[in-house]
Amino acid sequence: MTFTALDNRSRLLAGLSDALRERSYAEVTVADIVRQARTSKRTFYEHFADKHDCFVALLTLSNLELRRCIAAAVDPTAPWETQVRQGVGALLELVHAEPHLFLNWFRAVPTLGDEGRTLVREGMATFVELLRTLADTPDLKRAGVEPPTRELGIIVFGGLRELIATALEEGRDPLALTEPASQALSALLAPRA
Repeated sequence: MTFTALDNRSRLLAGLSDALRERSYAEVTVADIVRQARTSKRTFYEHFADKHDCFVALLTLSNLELRRCIAAAVDPTAPWETQVRQGVGALLELVHAEPHLFLNWFRAVPTLGDEGRTLVREGMATFVELLRTLADTPDLKRAGVEPPTRELGIIVFGGLRELIATALEEGRDPLALTEPASQALSALLAPRA
C-alpha cells in the first residue's frame, strides 16, 4: 500500500507496514513503528491507543484499497473468463507487492480475539459483495453467469486466502497462482446447463 499523504497518521501506518516487512505482527513493537515512521511515541499515541489499534487501522485501509484495485482492474464488457482473470490478477498483484501485509492479515488477525473475528468477517463480506457486484452485469447474465451466493462467495474467499497464505509461507511468488486461482473461480462461476 502506498502512502502519499505526509500526515503523521499516514506516516505511522506506513511505518507499521514497513515494520511488518522485517517482523511478524506479534514481534513488532511501537518502537519499531515510530522508528520506521521517523516520529515519536508521543505522536504515535496521539493517533492510536496501541499497536493493535494501528494494525486494525492499517488492515481496514488495506481492505478498502484491495476492493478499489480489484474493481478498477475488471472490465465489465470483457468476456466473463477474462473478467475472472483480471480480478484474480489484480488481487495477486497486490499480494505480490506487499506479501508481508497479506501474510500478517491472514495469520495474525484471527489471533486478535473478537476484534480479529470482526475484521475477518468484514474482509470476507467486502470480498463477497465485490464478487457478487462484479458478476452482476448484463453481459455476464447473457453469458449465463449468475452472481455467486453468499455461501459460494465465502468458499471462494476462504480458498483463495488459504492458497495465498500457503504460497507466501512457502516463499513462492503469489503471481504463480494466477492460473490455478482463475481456473478454480471460473469453474465455480461457470454457467450451469
